[in-house]
Amino acid sequence: MAVLNVKNLPDTLYRKLRERARRQRRSISQEVVHLLSQALEAESPLSILELKGLGKARWRGVDAAAHVERERRSWD
Repeated sequence: MAVLNVKNLPDTLYRKLRERARRQRRSISQEVVHLLSQALEAESPLSILELKGLGKARWRGVDAAAHVERERRSWD
């Protein structure tokens, strides 16, 4: 297993890390591994630019305005 040494960690950050580890009932090392795992394994959210074109195949040939109008009428 690899070893990670962190130098020049600000005291305030270390205190926050230590307190968080205590609340989670983990060692500081376990908490660091947990936080790094969460940060690196979490899927990054799509930006609005990445959403462009999604669903295009599903809506091909559908009149969007007519669809919205039908939906609105169904609410009554």
